[in-house]
Amino acid sequence: MSPFQLGSLRIIFAATFLLIIGFKSLTKIKHYQWKFIVLTAFMGTFFPAYLFSIAQKHIDSSINAILNSLTPLGTLVIGALIFGLNFQKRQFFGVVIGLCGSALLILNGAVNHPGQNYWFAILSIIAAMCYAVNVNLIKKYLSDLSPLSITAGNFAVLLIPALVILGSTNFFEVVNLPEVKTSMIFVGILAVMGTCVANVLYFKLIQISSPIFASSVTYMLPLVACFWGILDGENLTLVQGFGAIVVLLGVYLSARK
Repeated sequence: MSPFQLGSLRIIFAATFLLIIGFKSLTKIKHYQWKFIVLTAFMGTFFPAYLFSIAQKHIDSSINAILNSLTPLGTLVIGALIFGLNFQKRQFFGVVIGLCGSALLILNGAVNHPGQNYWFAILSIIAAMCYAVNVNLIKKYLSDLSPLSITAGNFAVLLIPALVILGSTNFFEVVNLPEVKTSMIFVGILAVMGTCVANVLYFKLIQISSPIFASSVTYMLPLVACFWGILDGENLTLVQGFGAIVVLLGVYLSARK
């Protein structure tokens, strides 16, 4: 699938699932809150879904996940500059340490994969900053809504744009190909588990904690990505292992009360 087909189908499958199980929760969204639902939908799901998909065509999934771990730093900076977020020095140092660990993983990946186009990594960084804005928006403006209402509202907003983008590709010309049907099964799993369930849990975490703490869970993505990479035959170097330890140290410092 093309990146736009992958991103669109993920949104469409997720929207369908959420509207089935959470349609009634939309009634809990107040009229004035819909503008924030729209903003969080595009910043937290729409743009990242396509940006990460495009980047994925040119860099390893583990690198993509590592760049996603820049989200806490973006959350801290954007939160302080725009949303009036208060933070402790220890949290700042924790984020910086985690960022250094991520940078170590990125640089080592670049050395070991010289044939990849790392310019596309910029798209992953932009996506991570979108996540950072999303975290702050939810914490400040949508904390009184249930996570299911926020998630269902987000995907209700995105369903039509995703359908339009999917229709602009050649998807309906290739949808009957066996390999495309197989891909759709895995996109469906990704949509339900990696988007619907994950978003509900993540939004709940944002509401009961601080934006920095909630976004710091993205530091776990490199570890999970490396684990699956090993199972898929990828090599994890000693430097990458050390970088993973540094990442965990950053999580501990930024999240500890």
